[in-house]
Amino acid sequence: MPRLSADAWEKRRRHVMVSAWKCFSRQGFQATTMDEIIAETGMSSSSVYRYFASKDELIASAAEESLTGTKSMLDELRQRRPVPGPRETLTVITKALQRQIDQPGYDLSKITVNAWAEALRQPQLHDRAYRFYRETHKSLVALARLWQSEGMVAPETDPTSIADLFISLMPGLIVTRHLYKLATAARLAEGVLAFAAAESG
Repeated sequence: MPRLSADAWEKRRRHVMVSAWKCFSRQGFQATTMDEIIAETGMSSSSVYRYFASKDELIASAAEESLTGTKSMLDELRQRRPVPGPRETLTVITKALQRQIDQPGYDLSKITVNAWAEALRQPQLHDRAYRFYRETHKSLVALARLWQSEGMVAPETDPTSIADLFISLMPGLIVTRHLYKLATAARLAEGVLAFAAAESG
């Protein structure tokens, strides 16, 4: 068999990953078998195992994909100028979630839910998720400080409390999307502002 170029290797590896994500999106991590993933790829079992030695490696790749997308979104928000305010940030978050749902052939937000459950079972994945959320929290604190510097948030507000709110809100959006409906950014902003006004009144 001729040796694959680095680009061809990566494309095939990505094809195996996406095939696994389609299965995970339909059935969850635990119900999906390697035989089903192999069938989805249209490749031989030996070819698939060249790229991933086990289902656990494919689960890790799925979790990594869902986490990386969130990190990229927050990094981009912090670098934008002018700085996007809280309301615009909520809009970006809800649109990012919709993009996860609209992926052709699989729903990355469903994979995220499965990754949370799997993190409770696999210490290595739990540690990865913990590090991710710790870094995400730091990014949100930095964004909240930018809001303060731009006069969008009261200077006496603790940026950590804003980060706590947003980091709790993001998983809630995913869960309610699948069990109820996805709230709009406008409705979320209205609710948060109304709650803050009631507490300060």
